[in-house]
Amino acid sequence: MLPGMTETLYNTQILRLAASIPHAVRLDGPQASVVRVSPICGSRVTVDLDLDDTGRVVRFGQEVRACALGQASAALLGTHIAGRSRAEIAAARDALAAYLKGEAETPGDWPGLELFAPARPHKARHGSILLAFQAAAQAADEAAVINPATLAPA
Repeated sequence: MLPGMTETLYNTQILRLAASIPHAVRLDGPQASVVRVSPICGSRVTVDLDLDDTGRVVRFGQEVRACALGQASAALLGTHIAGRSRAEIAAARDALAAYLKGEAETPGDWPGLELFAPARPHKARHGSILLAFQAAAQAADEAAVINPATLAPA
């Protein structure tokens, strides 16, 4: 481990978020349920969600088995996902991925994602950080298929 890496990546704000993941309960009978696993680190996130007839998230649950970075990312997702559209979730996933890769200067408009700036040079950490957003975007797409009214652009 590089000197100072732990302090940079696992700061107090990351650890607080990791300890307070909202919606950390699986849903009964969700429209969609997606499990994503990072092949690099083995982090695992399960997302359950329902969309309303306008394609916005009305119910959300998650089970997170990840490092503190993955847990913090899931906490930020869970805190702000209610009422979000499929397009907003996909845009957040894509913006965060571009930011981590250094292809964008900001992580987009999803609140709190700038917290992951210290992880940008640590490619092995990107998978865990992206996992919850990838699972949520996939689940939203799958839920939309169940209710065709939600397929219209948001």
